[in-house]
Amino acid sequence: MPDDSKREKMIRALVEILFSCALFVNAVLYIPQAVKLYKTKRSQGLSLFMFAGFSVIQLLTILHAYFERDWILLVGYILAFITCGAITLQLVLYRKGYPIWKQWK
Repeated sequence: MPDDSKREKMIRALVEILFSCALFVNAVLYIPQAVKLYKTKRSQGLSLFMFAGFSVIQLLTILHAYFERDWILLVGYILAFITCGAITLQLVLYRKGYPIWKQWK
């Protein structure tokens, strides 16, 4: 049976792996919404305030992770910021009736 320090290291390693996976999944969960928005060009029923709020929180987490040198958190939240930011940008553009989208059809 491993001693307490080995057990703690194993648990820490497991938590780090699971946390890394969770951060990746967090970013991936935004993709279906971003794709749906892109395909339909309709933003009804989605909250710009909520997605903009998520983007701000993600940006602040990125800054925190950078200064704390937490590279796993940093990379995970950069990915989430990109995917959530894509939704936020689409919400802004589609609600404003941005004409460039009509040219791309």
